[in-house]
Amino acid sequence: MNKLREPIAMKKIYHLFLSLFFVLISVAIYAQPRVVLDSYFNDEHMKDASGKLISYHYKWEEKDNNGFSIFGDALINNGAQISTLYQEPTPSNLKQADIYIIVDPDTKKESPYPKYIFPNDVKVITNWVKHGGVLLLMANDSANVELPHFNTLAAKFGIHFNDDLRNHVKDDKHFNDGAFTIGPDNLILKTAKKIYMKDICSLSLSASAYPVLKDGEATIIAIAHYGKGIVIAVGDPWLYNEYTNGRLPADFENDKAANDLAKWLIGESESRKRP
Repeated sequence: MNKLREPIAMKKIYHLFLSLFFVLISVAIYAQPRVVLDSYFNDEHMKDASGKLISYHYKWEEKDNNGFSIFGDALINNGAQISTLYQEPTPSNLKQADIYIIVDPDTKKESPYPKYIFPNDVKVITNWVKHGGVLLLMANDSANVELPHFNTLAAKFGIHFNDDLRNHVKDDKHFNDGAFTIGPDNLILKTAKKIYMKDICSLSLSASAYPVLKDGEATIIAIAHYGKGIVIAVGDPWLYNEYTNGRLPADFENDKAANDLAKWLIGESESRKRP
């Protein structure tokens, strides 16, 4: 090869490898399951230390007791990327989600202008699930969540959040009133053996929905297949930081449960690779 051409050839090879590197990086990032947390239906606000109004309660960035930062870390550590959706769900923005989480929709007590789940929202979300989405619905006891509209969505999957209160815990001396022992064959909680949920609602099931955690005859966690997708529903946002950060007695394993659920969600998403 002409020595004058050698630098040009090497430069072309360098640019080829550089382009290939960026393509591989882009593919790797896109391959990460995208977990999107709703902050439209759950849109509570409070003033921070400076007096600025901020969104709070079950948020990825919240590191205090109210936040989901530990659950978010579990998802990241298992290979997902997390983000927050502050707008109402649409076919366009849900294309950016492989896993969509709706937690504790607001009541008028929690927000002066709550954004209810309306029929068009139900249509958009169910269509997204039908085409391979993984949906996590987390309610609360009926005094602290807007159930009537939330149930219009859950009903599409054969799930109904009941207007009840279970596992009421009076104070920290009675943690065991919120305890569940997890059996060895649980579909989702593979490593957690004892978990804590307090002040929760139960679920009623129909169609193809089925329980994965029960308390006697009451269903606490359920799953429903819908089209190419899957839905998991639970009667409480129980994996917020207050109960995953070591404040519970040592025999409770909500931290392990957060990791178990993260793995399950990601595994379900990867098995359903949406177009």
